[in-house]
Amino acid sequence: MKIDVRHASHPEAVRAFDTEKLREQFLVETVFTLDEIVLTYSHYDRMILGGAMPLATPLALSAPKPVGQETFLAERELGVLNVGGVGRVRLDGTAYDLARLDCLYIGKGITEVLFESIDPDNPAKFYLASAPAHAVHPTVHLPPEKARQMKIGALETANRRSIFQYIHPEVCQSCQLAMGFTMLEPGSIWNTMPSHTHDRRMEAYLYFDVAADQRIFHFMGEPTQTRHLLVGNEQAVISPPWSIHSGAGTSNYSFIWAMAGDNKNFTDMDHVAISELR
Repeated sequence: MKIDVRHASHPEAVRAFDTEKLREQFLVETVFTLDEIVLTYSHYDRMILGGAMPLATPLALSAPKPVGQETFLAERELGVLNVGGVGRVRLDGTAYDLARLDCLYIGKGITEVLFESIDPDNPAKFYLASAPAHAVHPTVHLPPEKARQMKIGALETANRRSIFQYIHPEVCQSCQLAMGFTMLEPGSIWNTMPSHTHDRRMEAYLYFDVAADQRIFHFMGEPTQTRHLLVGNEQAVISPPWSIHSGAGTSNYSFIWAMAGDNKNFTDMDHVAISELR
């Protein structure tokens, strides 16, 4: 298992970042590696994001040094969303099979977490998002039909999209983690515009279903000091609480969003008018 630690950056410092520095601090270029678990530890709300891509042998989720515990989930909760082939997650001996786009909420206190692929020739790709937890909530398997679904936006503004809310107060209880995914329809490229910030919590994105020759322009930064990252398929972005987080693709795409912080209110955001952006 590999882990990379990213410290928080002050917004005034980010104003001076060049492209290389911006990518170094906020872009996770490799999330999935064959037969390995790769993690990134962010000091924004201490979220851990990453990927597990098992082949013939199960992969065990151990506790890296930054977690400071004997087991990964001793004081944490975990969301798992599969964007690959059918996989299996074993939690203290209990097995959960996850088809593509299935989600699994795993509560604090589970000691053994194993990731497996049913077919090594079509391996599972488990995207992981974890936050500190103060209480125990039960494990819940969430296929797409159990998600809270919303269709928003319009083709006229190129932002017609479906939102699937998995780890959400109306679907599945958690301590502070919220998680789901958004899928843009063909012909739509914009998400979260008009943009917003939410200083009460950070957010992380995994962009997927992006064609090899296409890219996402992920817009970030203070509303009057915007910057952008060029993001490819199955790459992730760490979004600070003070930053906007809008995206525009060269084609339609999907992304997993995960949040951690002071509340789980999905609609708690500070909107920024398009005319105010700089």
